[in-house]
Amino acid sequence: MISSTIGIWNYWIVFCLMMIGLFLVIGRKNFLKKIVGLAIFQTSVFLLYITFGKIKGGTPPILNESIDTIYSNPLPHVLILTAIVVGVATTALGLSLVLRINSEYGSIEEDDVSSQDLLDYHDDIETGKNLGLKFKK
Repeated sequence: MISSTIGIWNYWIVFCLMMIGLFLVIGRKNFLKKIVGLAIFQTSVFLLYITFGKIKGGTPPILNESIDTIYSNPLPHVLILTAIVVGVATTALGLSLVLRINSEYGSIEEDDVSSQDLLDYHDDIETGKNLGLKFKK
């Protein structure tokens, strides 16, 4: 029982990283912590796909004279290289959006930004600013 559980240790690591990332995205109200959670979750998906691509006893797919050679599939590894580049770009975009939100609202907490938006909306309704332009005839 224990040896079979230890034999799949990489799946346990993937599961733990996935749950940590999911908790950070769902359970935190700070935008920066949400982006870190997304990056951790994304890393767990990368590890999962790399795990699928590796075969025990498999070799790189280089042809040789032996007919009974077991090859590892290189496609998941290549796709993960592309996904890493896209992940870095989306994380950088998310961080730049957090900086922009911080400069506009003075906070990166979800509740603070939402309450400031709500106050601005109610102030616009009371003064009739920018709302009457769409509906005046």
